[in-house]
Amino acid sequence: MKIKRGQKRMEELEQELASQYDLHFDNEQLLQEALTQANYLNEHPEVEGNDYQRLEFLGDAVMQQSTAVYLFKRFPDWDEGRLTELRIAMVQTRSFAALSRELHLDRYIRLGRGEELSGARQRDSLLEDIWEAFIGALYLDQGQAVVMRFLEQILFAKIDEGFFEQFVDYKSKLQEYLQKDGPVAIKYQKLSEKPLANNDQIFEVEVMVNQQVLATGQGKSTKAAEKDAARNAYQQLTTSAEKK
Repeated sequence: MKIKRGQKRMEELEQELASQYDLHFDNEQLLQEALTQANYLNEHPEVEGNDYQRLEFLGDAVMQQSTAVYLFKRFPDWDEGRLTELRIAMVQTRSFAALSRELHLDRYIRLGRGEELSGARQRDSLLEDIWEAFIGALYLDQGQAVVMRFLEQILFAKIDEGFFEQFVDYKSKLQEYLQKDGPVAIKYQKLSEKPLANNDQIFEVEVMVNQQVLATGQGKSTKAAEKDAARNAYQQLTTSAEKK
């Protein structure tokens, strides 16, 4: 019964992929392997196949290469540094967990009982690995052209939505930029804290270097407002430098 139920769940996933993304796996075993954790196989010796780890290795390389090719073609006027910066943000494994959930891969992972009880199905580190394994499986089954078409739908389209901004550490980037010629004093200072209608609060923070205000930012926490201020300052400084 367990195997039959597992086969039914794979069919459900395949139907979902076909209807939402026009994806069709010829080799269902590859899709199953991408969603199979090692402990599941240990607990089900009757199940043939491998766990996701080899496909994860391949998927990592495919993601790096596919993203680099897309950015190279889309932004012909960007220099190497700017292309690298965006590529790094896009292939941050933290974003892969969000993509796994968007694709509902978390619902179909084959987990060992102990891992299931420990909440591994919602563990970001596992979902990041599963995303890469899924991409590796798709590459082997359908080839690079299909992978690129799929990534244009679910990943590359998010560039214009600002999706990858959340994975950039702008406070560190601003610090590196400001201290490239030597140490400077960087300070974040809260300016205000205002209540919102839904019982949330909005914080406003300014970032200063050597007592000079560079930019302000807002967020629903002091930390979020500091990141927003750092992002505004970094983008203003780098944009100004490019124009010179």
